[in-house]
Amino acid sequence: MTRGPTLLVAASAAALALAAAGQPSALAQVQSGLWEISGSAGAAAPTRQCIADVAALARFEHRAKACSAKTLKDAGNAAQIDYSCGPAGFGHSDVTVLTPRSLRISTQGISDGLPFNYVLQAHRLGDCPLSMRH
Repeated sequence: MTRGPTLLVAASAAALALAAAGQPSALAQVQSGLWEISGSAGAAAPTRQCIADVAALARFEHRAKACSAKTLKDAGNAAQIDYSCGPAGFGHSDVTVLTPRSLRISTQGISDGLPFNYVLQAHRLGDCPLSMRH
């Protein structure tokens, strides 16, 4: 009779493991919030964005696309992430946590049929203002 609860506990543990696998442990100390990002291709000035999932910064070029990601390396304060966004393209990012409020992201790949390659600097400014929350 304990098979049902045991199966439920095992399924819950598997779901938690999958959720934890979604974000590299290198980013565990980094909080969501209002971030200023500089260095993106074609941007003359830094952009400010409310970021709910900091791991999404690794997919900055494809931030408006539905993508799947795979962490290749996750050690200390650095992570390597490959991601694919179907016909919209793909990318590879090296994320370095400089401090819990500062990231360096080297990213390259293909976006809408064109190559991209740049280095982003991301700095957390604080919590998201109510006007920027979705």
